[in-house]
Amino acid sequence: MPFANFKVPAGTLTAEDKKKIVERTTDLYAEIYGDRARATTVVLVDEVEDGGWGVGGNVLTAAMLNGDDS
Repeated sequence: MPFANFKVPAGTLTAEDKKKIVERTTDLYAEIYGDRARATTVVLVDEVEDGGWGVGGNVLTAAMLNGDDS
């Protein structure tokens, strides 16, 4: 069963954006593994609270990701 887990900043994706992620990821797995994988592909979109992750030892916020690092 193909599985993909996307972690995104909370509140930054619309329902339509999430739908696109699920559909396109499922399509990609079906392209790679064949259409038989489509029915068992699981895609999880996790929304991470602001400040709930970091890179290079620095906590990231939605403002920083949007280019407003003031």
